[in-house]
Amino acid sequence: MTKSELFKSLNYVDGTRDKRSEVTQLVLNNPQFISSLMEIAFEDNGVISSKACWILEFIAKKNIQLILINIDGFTMGMSKVQLDSSVRPMAKICEILTKAFFSKSKNEVQTKLKEYHLERITTSCFDWLIGEHKVAAKAYSMTSLYLLSEKFEWIRSELQMILEQNYSLGSAAYKARARQILTLINKEIENHLRVTKLF
Repeated sequence: MTKSELFKSLNYVDGTRDKRSEVTQLVLNNPQFISSLMEIAFEDNGVISSKACWILEFIAKKNIQLILINIDGFTMGMSKVQLDSSVRPMAKICEILTKAFFSKSKNEVQTKLKEYHLERITTSCFDWLIGEHKVAAKAYSMTSLYLLSEKFEWIRSELQMILEQNYSLGSAAYKARARQILTLINKEIENHLRVTKLF
């Protein structure tokens, strides 16, 4: 299947799970299509690009390996998406990757994600968090950034400041996730102070 044929297949994808699953399965069965799918996703030129992003999210949930074999392309391309319908699945994939990377169980994500990949994810998540995006993308970004603060300590204070500044302006869903993250950050600060007092 060529890129143009894949593009045509995406044209038939709609909001129903069945249609998305059909194209997802096509790519899962033919991993060589993943590069073309990413190219279409990162063109960000309208509805078809957003549909490609939806399919990438489905693929990430079913077989993260397909994202990992193209992780350079993914982490470089994701910053190009601007449409809300594209940003949300990109942010979700970043959350999937960071949760796996910081998992206590050993997994392939931990060996494939390099520091520069994590830095790119950090940059995109901050952009999505402070940008004019819907709450789902912001919520996924908050989670990713909180996890990434385990590796890059400077993230914690930046994330805390952004969440506190924007809290009053956020929707109920934004506030709920922000409260959860701020509680975790404050617990870490308290634990750090307690340990510091011991020495």
